[in-house]
Amino acid sequence: MVLILMVVTIIAQVGLVAWKKHHYRSYQLISMLGVWLIPFVLCLHNHWWRFIFIWLLFSSITVIVMKKALEKPLDPTTPRQVYKWFLLIYKICCGLGVVGYIIIMVTMMGFNLLFGAKPNTWMDCGLLFIFYGLYYGVLGRDLAEVCADKMASHIGYYTPHGMPTRTLEPGVCAVCGNPQLVKEGEEGIIENTYRLSCGHTFHEFCIRGWCIVGKKQTCPYCKEKVDLKKMFCNPWEKPHVFYGQLLDWIRLLVAWQPAIIFLVQGINNYLGLQ
Repeated sequence: MVLILMVVTIIAQVGLVAWKKHHYRSYQLISMLGVWLIPFVLCLHNHWWRFIFIWLLFSSITVIVMKKALEKPLDPTTPRQVYKWFLLIYKICCGLGVVGYIIIMVTMMGFNLLFGAKPNTWMDCGLLFIFYGLYYGVLGRDLAEVCADKMASHIGYYTPHGMPTRTLEPGVCAVCGNPQLVKEGEEGIIENTYRLSCGHTFHEFCIRGWCIVGKKQTCPYCKEKVDLKKMFCNPWEKPHVFYGQLLDWIRLLVAWQPAIIFLVQGINNYLGLQ
């Protein structure tokens, strides 16, 4: 049984990597649906109402946001609103993960005894925070990537493949299509303007959201690779990059591991090993 699990897991991992490389859009869609629906079905089956309530609340608001992002023609104010929503989700999830980690660490150091609380209660609370942070972080980034692609394509300065349909005018952000408020190097009241190594300039808020939340590592206009180390040189910002990489790994665990386990159980039942 263990040997079958190892073999199926290795074959599945190789297949998923090849699928992602050659058919990224279908891989992205199936993975996103798996992350979105599988935990909900499992929680519904086990009557875990707290997760179901939060899931329904998140999904209801996100569906409304995505509907606006996918509309054509696109309202000029929509990109900023959509990015703000997913950036808020990203920050909340990051905060939940940090809080959960801190709770677990202080429990291991015995701080729960000062409040007369059982360690397993605090550990469960910490793990719950981490779970919610990772799950909604993964789901939010996948949905944000879909919205970012569609909105940028509708604006016309970006296409997933090929050349943009519009020429980027000076002083316009190719992520949201709105004018930049300040020139590069000037201190802005709301936000600054950021220049990539390719020479194109963007709202700092937009380009950071495009790279971290939207998982893009290329210029929205010319598709030149973005140097994330240079963009996020501040040590306080580097954990955001690491957290984004962690969420990419967690997606594989949430979306595909249940399917692999079910497949292994089916093989075992077929061979009469259980």
